Amino acid sequence: MAKKLVIKVTAGADAPERCSQAFTVAAVAVASGVEVSLWLTGESSWFALPGRAAEFELPHAAPLPDLIDSILASGHITLCTQCAARREITEDDVLKGVRIAGAQVFVQEAMADGAQALVY
Repeated sequence: MAKKLVIKVTAGADAPERCSQAFTVAAVAVASGVEVSLWLTGESSWFALPGRAAEFELPHAAPLPDLIDSILASGHITLCTQCAARREITEDDVLKGVRIAGAQVFVQEAMADGAQALVY
């Protein structure tokens, strides 16, 4: 098993099942003791903002705020720099514990020894 799981989620409310799967896999991995780095890109970028995850609904899926809380408890959530800029989101706007970083950091994490990258 990979020592680190790097997950990039590109979907938000526009593709709720794909979005929920990414957050669910990240939360299960954290609960299993895997080091997790979840990247928010595209429409998932909005979930870096307080209150936005509470607006997301998908039948038979765990509540997105709960998944985010569990990921942040032991893992990392990063908002893509360009995605944030396109949406005029700044570091002052995001949930506590969410960082903003760019493609160079994503590539470093994804290419690290023992890392496995997934894209949803």
